[in-house]
Formats: sequence, C-alpha cells, structure tokens
Amino acid sequence: MQPVNQARLQIHFCVLLWGFTAILGKLITLPALPLVWWRMLLVAVALLLVPKVRRGLRAMPARLIWAYAGIGVLVALHWLTFYAAIKLSNASVGATCIALGPVFLAFIEPWLTRRKFDPRELLIGAAVVPGVVMVVGGVPGGMRIGIAVGVLSALFVALFGSLNKRMVEHGDPLTVTFIELGTGTLFLTALAPLLPHHGPMFVLPDMHDTLLLLVLSFGCTLLPFSLALVALRHISAFGTQMVTNLEPVYSIVLAILLLGEQRELDHWFYIGVAVILSAVFVHPLLNRKRRITAQPELMGTAESHSMVD
Repeated sequence: MQPVNQARLQIHFCVLLWGFTAILGKLITLPALPLVWWRMLLVAVALLLVPKVRRGLRAMPARLIWAYAGIGVLVALHWLTFYAAIKLSNASVGATCIALGPVFLAFIEPWLTRRKFDPRELLIGAAVVPGVVMVVGGVPGGMRIGIAVGVLSALFVALFGSLNKRMVEHGDPLTVTFIELGTGTLFLTALAPLLPHHGPMFVLPDMHDTLLLLVLSFGCTLLPFSLALVALRHISAFGTQMVTNLEPVYSIVLAILLLGEQRELDHWFYIGVAVILSAVFVHPLLNRKRRITAQPELMGTAESHSMVD
C-alpha cells in the first residue's frame, strides 16, 4: 500500500477513535469534572514516564512553559464543557456543538495569528446559524442547556486551537501535550472547590468507570495521537482537516447504534446537523489556497479537528 493511502487510513482510524469520546463520556457515570480530571491526569502521568518528554521539559524556556500552561487551561475548560454538554443532553448533541469550532475559528484565528480576515469565512458563520436554530428546535426542552454549554465548548476549541497554531514551532509535541494536560489537571483541582457539587468532588471510579476511563485516556487520546504523528508525514493539513471534519458524523452514528439516541431527537435535529456539517466541510475548501504542509504538533491534545491538542 502506498504511504499516502496508508496515512489516510490511519487518520480515518484516529478520527473514528475520537468519535468514541462522546460515547464514552455518556457511558461513564462520573460527573463531567472528575471525568475530565481523571482523563487528563492519566495521560499526563503516562507522558511523564517517557524520557523524551522529561528531556524536552528540561530544555524548554520558562516563558514557553507558561505559554503552553495557559493553553492547557483552555483545553481543560473545553473538555469540561464538552462532557458537561453530553451529560446535560446526549452524545449526539455534544458532538454537533463541537462542529461549530471551525466557524468560531473563522473569527478568532485571524485575530490571534494576525492574518487577514477572510469575508468568505464570515459567510460560513452566517450559514451555520439556521442549522443551530434547527438543532435547538429538534431536541427536547430539557436538553437545550446542554446545547448552550456545547457551544461554549466549541468556542474554547477555537481559542486553544488558534493559540496552538501560533505556538506550533516552539516545542516537541509530546512535551507540549504533557504541559497542557498536566496544567489542565492542576487547574481543575484548583477550580473544583469553586463549583457547585454534591458529595466528594474527586472520587475513585468504580471498575466500570475505570475501564472506560482507561479506554478514553489511552485508546482515544494517546493511541490516535501517536498514529497521527506518523500519518502526518505523508498527507497535508488540508487533507487531514477534511477527514477530522467527519468526527461529529462518526459520533452521531455511533450514538445511534450504541445508545439509541435517535429516539430522543426529531427530524429537525438531523436537518440542522446537515446544515452545520455542510458549512464545516466548505470551510477547508475555501482555504485551499492557504494550504500548508502538515505539522505533527497540530495534533497534540484535542480530539475534534486537530488534537492539541
């Protein structure tokens, strides 16, 4: 098999694994905060055991460490709001909201990366609005707070994705991932006492949740990250973005097959999803002229679009 074709298959497999994150978020019984805390902690500890990460950390200037630490706070807020949206609604709704990330990027990326604003991307943002309205109208009233939280999660995706792109050439991707997830763990630990909750905030998960957390942390985070690093040597950033745009589709299909969520949503929801995803697919097509060679660092820790992320 040609290296390019093999790389495309690897990226599709990575995106399929990321599609399971919404499903696992629904199946894990822990609330959103401890779920994200355990996920970030497990991955950070695993990365700290890698000698290359420790060497990279010692060699990195303090200024860069603080910069990546700040991005790690945004990553933590993204995952916290993403899983909160799933808990407040369902996996399909949470995945659909994340599809709004590239739309926010149309506004945020030019500002943070100091590139010229493209009015064509503004048209994409306007095109998504009817889809969002349809999605809201196609879910039960009790799930609409989940949509609001999910949209906030998409905003955090755009923020940390743009910042990572700006910082992309300054650090080893594994080391950057450790700093961001480690900082995110510390941030959530400090944030926990300030949030309303019932009972202990950080509890030991039972056997069911432990197994699912291990799958989430290593099967849906470290494994696709490693595969993506290899695949990105052979395919462009544009090609990668086109594939990663399928993540919400995978999540919704998996939610229907594994969780039976089609019974909770009406036809307006799926029409709205189609409108949103159409805009998301058009976004990279409009940016074809600005296509650049893919950089492994873009795949660091996020699971929707480019992992930090």
